[in-house]
Amino acid sequence: MAKCALGLAPREYSKARYHSLVIYFIFAKDLKKFDSIVHNYHIQSKMAKGTTQSVWPITSERQSSPHIRFREADALDRFHEGDPGIQFHRAHGLDPSRASTGVVWTTERAYEHGFMDHPEEWGNLGQGAPEVEDIPGSFHRPQTIDISINSREYGPTGGIKPLREAVAHLYNTEYREGRDSKYTWENVCIVPGGRSGLIRIAAVIGHTFLAYFVPDYTAYSEILGVFKNFVAVPVPLEEKNHYCIVPEGVRKEIQRGVSAILTSNPRNPAGTVAKDEELKEIQDICRGKATLVMDEFYSGYYYGSNCDGRTISAAVNVEDVNSDDVLILDGLTKRFRLPGWRIAWILGPKVFIKALSSCGSYLDGGANVPFQEKAVEFLKPKLVRHEMSVLQRHFKDKRDYVLRRLEEMGLELAYIPDSTFYLWLDLSSLPPKIQHGLGFFQECLKEKVLVVPGIFFDINPSKRRELFDSPCHHFVRLSYGPRMDLLEKGLDAIERVLKKNGFVKKTRGTDDRILQDVYL
Repeated sequence: MAKCALGLAPREYSKARYHSLVIYFIFAKDLKKFDSIVHNYHIQSKMAKGTTQSVWPITSERQSSPHIRFREADALDRFHEGDPGIQFHRAHGLDPSRASTGVVWTTERAYEHGFMDHPEEWGNLGQGAPEVEDIPGSFHRPQTIDISINSREYGPTGGIKPLREAVAHLYNTEYREGRDSKYTWENVCIVPGGRSGLIRIAAVIGHTFLAYFVPDYTAYSEILGVFKNFVAVPVPLEEKNHYCIVPEGVRKEIQRGVSAILTSNPRNPAGTVAKDEELKEIQDICRGKATLVMDEFYSGYYYGSNCDGRTISAAVNVEDVNSDDVLILDGLTKRFRLPGWRIAWILGPKVFIKALSSCGSYLDGGANVPFQEKAVEFLKPKLVRHEMSVLQRHFKDKRDYVLRRLEEMGLELAYIPDSTFYLWLDLSSLPPKIQHGLGFFQECLKEKVLVVPGIFFDINPSKRRELFDSPCHHFVRLSYGPRMDLLEKGLDAIERVLKKNGFVKKTRGTDDRILQDVYL
């Protein structure tokens, strides 16, 4: 009888045996044997059918060993613990599958390839944070701070009053000049980072349908899956709209009975933003019918106004700060490039802010007081406008560099992103092995570069939907958040991935004929 690899006859490759072996080699961290077992299962499948054609289409993620590894990695508890090759520990009362978001998962896979031991050798284009080093023209970030006696005490879970006043003043200056309704400190809640802000909001939302959009920020998946006081409803976005929310889509969801909407704007990972009249129309549609939760952490990264420091916020369209059900999240993390400080804020009607401040007492305990005290001086409106202009020029230059490099490699985007520091890269034109996000990610690891597979942005709370052949399947998110030298290193590595996998680059000659420049 013919033998497959690992000494197993084809008839021994039952589906149960296959899954058991997959689990074994994942947790034994023997990736070579893991890839072999996946490959040979497909060989056996073809032999059983008496055909040379694969049972599954060659381009399907079901045939991708990186994808199967991703699928099976948290499935150990479905199998018998008696296999001596597996170090098994059953966590009583704990669900380990809730332990990490997609970005963390990709970092953990990179650790297996040496990223933790030698991060300086890698180009981390999966990074969800901006470079934190000083950039020309930006204000100096303190390296030490004074710690007052008062800051040794527990701080209020809604934040200290001086910082809340500073946030309100900044928004009134930037977005509400000439308006009768102004934000006060009572319209601001300080939280220890954006995720904490989202968790507080999720905790106070009533029994309702909440719409979220696909693709969007990966952490939404876990946050929306933990709380059971609302039903999360997915809304797919379209490429023709550059994966941006549009008024008609919002109107349809409200007509279907949705009474809360969560979205990033500017959008992660698409790099686009709803603004001006379009954003105003969305808010008009929601007014009196739905609470609009606007995650505006990338508001400073907007390149559509000649980098003059203008930022995008729903605050400009709020008619009454205490009756318009609009909650706005932002903070020092992204646009002030201080992710380690964990200082963020929520603006909204006083009744919401009071509830959000109170629930901090049992959710997170509030933000770090010394950092809150220091943050007050960063929020002077003139300083912020100058800082945003510097930020926009710097990151636009990096965006343009990445776009140029990708174009030279033969990779083109369907649109030019005008915000954030992300590119939503379509891989569907690449060779089969690297035309889905997880396969591309796996090959990138071999060249010491990190990207984030698109499937993680197909938000799936509580894993209610099957995501095989997801609309995000053929995408990866590239970040131009890191320093320029790291971008160069990462893009050089991606170019090596394309060459190794035989990508055919198409270019135009001077006579407009399509020429083929083969990367081999």
